[in-house]
Amino acid sequence: MKVLVVEDQARLAEFLRQGLVERSYTVAIAATCAAASDALSESSFDAVVLDLGLPDGDGLDLLIEWRASGFMEPVLILSARDTVEDRIRGLDLGADDYLPKPFSLQELLAHLRALLRRQAQVKQAVLERNGLRMDLVGHLVQLDGVQIDLTSREFALLEVFMQNAGRVMTRTQITEKIWASHYEIDTNLLDVYMSRLRGKIERGSVSRFKTVRGIGYQLV
Repeated sequence: MKVLVVEDQARLAEFLRQGLVERSYTVAIAATCAAASDALSESSFDAVVLDLGLPDGDGLDLLIEWRASGFMEPVLILSARDTVEDRIRGLDLGADDYLPKPFSLQELLAHLRALLRRQAQVKQAVLERNGLRMDLVGHLVQLDGVQIDLTSREFALLEVFMQNAGRVMTRTQITEKIWASHYEIDTNLLDVYMSRLRGKIERGSVSRFKTVRGIGYQLV
């Protein structure tokens, strides 16, 4: 799962990044409204943690713009504005949840899990393809009934293909879904992860991935 954290306090942003990464989330950080908008235009995210007091604007105005543009993924407001009126306004303007500062990391994680569970009710929670079974909520992968241990990055990579089984995925489409910014990715890094993933889920002469020269990969 890929999360955008919009927070201008560097220490708090790093605290959130570390806590989320340790629980297998992919995290991007934006410290301003402009950076947050750029991040959403460059990549896709499963959820956003949004501070309201940003250096170049109000997070609520940002939220209104996102909803008007069609961004419908879960948004959790994280703010020092903690009155009942503040919470009501945030929820009415499009937030899915509102957590006042100060907060505990465990509480934030619980709120985020709840939001993603609700989102998963819309999306298919278990994906299957030719003996591969992927439980997105339980974070489990099985091959012919046998559990396969994947790193968080390998799991995210496989999810991209399972969600788009049979489709040829370009390298850009793949990297923007599993890295905070595909501009930061060495051109060979995707190939390295593909090789590792293949080594874990391909057996003998069975080939599950097709390399499309000059374009990307396909889960067959």
